[in-house]
Amino acid sequence: MTRAQGHRVRKRTGHPVLRALAWVTAAAVLVGAIVGVTVLHQRGSLNDFLCGGDCGDRYVTAPEDLEALDPASQELSAVPPADVDDVAVSNAVEAALGQPLLGPHVGVSVRELDGTEVLATSPDAFIPASTTKVLTGYAALTTLDPAQRFTTTAVLDGSRLVLVGGGDPYLMATPADKGFAAPADLATLADRTGAELVEKGVTQVQLAYDDTLFTGPADNPVWEPSYAAQNQVSPITALWTDRGRVDKRRVEDPSGTAASIFAAQLTERGITVTSVEPGAAPAAGTPVAEVEGPTVAQAVERMVLTSDNGAAEVLARHVAIASGQEGSFTAAAAAVTTALENAGIETTGLVLTDGSGLSRQNRIAPTTLTSVVVASRLTAPELSGDLPVAGFTGTLVERFVGVPGRGLARVKTGALNQVHSLAGTVTTADGVVLSIAVMVDQADLTRPLDSRAAVDAVVASVAGCTCAAP
Repeated sequence: MTRAQGHRVRKRTGHPVLRALAWVTAAAVLVGAIVGVTVLHQRGSLNDFLCGGDCGDRYVTAPEDLEALDPASQELSAVPPADVDDVAVSNAVEAALGQPLLGPHVGVSVRELDGTEVLATSPDAFIPASTTKVLTGYAALTTLDPAQRFTTTAVLDGSRLVLVGGGDPYLMATPADKGFAAPADLATLADRTGAELVEKGVTQVQLAYDDTLFTGPADNPVWEPSYAAQNQVSPITALWTDRGRVDKRRVEDPSGTAASIFAAQLTERGITVTSVEPGAAPAAGTPVAEVEGPTVAQAVERMVLTSDNGAAEVLARHVAIASGQEGSFTAAAAAVTTALENAGIETTGLVLTDGSGLSRQNRIAPTTLTSVVVASRLTAPELSGDLPVAGFTGTLVERFVGVPGRGLARVKTGALNQVHSLAGTVTTADGVVLSIAVMVDQADLTRPLDSRAAVDAVVASVAGCTCAAP
């Protein structure tokens, strides 16, 4: 008789203490995983998986004890009374402004939302970096119709088909599965164009592409030569796809690249394309098909939230064209300045040579930035809602962690070598909402992240301030 036949073999399950230890270990791993995923979600590190990019405010969880207000219930036309203690604000930021990391050239402006100046530490204008986009966004929302959409069209002129760029900053080559506002794409335009051509009995065309809506150089001559190599911004044209990139890399001829992509797409749909070359669309041409991109308001939102340099330059050109000027860097900068002046915004010291803030020749005073934020409350209310939330969205996802400003500041960021700036709004510890701008342009070159954190600390000090007047 074998052992198996004569005896029941007892299954070994291990010592009770070891089993309990295994359960505790598994539970600890599970809790750790949950905590880790939660932290990653709060930091925005999972946004690409959840939303195909930044998830936006609808995914933001407000910090504890911060009452979430319904924007629709807020009376934007009601200007709040002056109720801030200027001395309390000054005292609150004193220690943060003493950080050597900020360098010798520091400017801070704080205003109440009725425009009352609370604090202004310097009358100087500073290199603003991407806080320039606050001005560009404001000019776009007040000069253009926020509901206007960017249109890309195909026009037939005999045997010639012309792809006409309408300056859509977010035109895609193919449909986007995720992202904001379902951007327009060339593949959809090819579907519509191909169907219309076949219906007209046209199966062969010469393809021309028209990007003449914008003029002047496609690369700003005052930009650093390194920007191209660093993929900071593509050449600015009225016709591009994927923000002038292929495989996320800048291309030298965005218009020609877009036309070549469109030609290949038409070929896939049974239309023979015999040539691809630049050419203006005739006024008497026959419209064949079009695709509509995001609205101006949606484009501004995306531009501000993600600090999109190319979109800022495209929007600035649209401001120039709407003002009766050409769509060039020079005209765009002048048109943005005029939009501010027409709104009664103080522009002393203002120098603009682009719409994105990549230029180190730009100069903006902190008081101008806070004035724009205040003015936008009535004339471009979308802009305040577009600003990144500290610690949660856009370019602020991984900032303001562990400091009072997290969830309480909505500010546009700006950064170049030795330049760090923030501009937007901040809510104090006692619930007062203030417009704030902090700018430095001679920061410690050897410790850029620490210098940036020092700028954040200035805003955080106001967020932690009990600043309401007694």
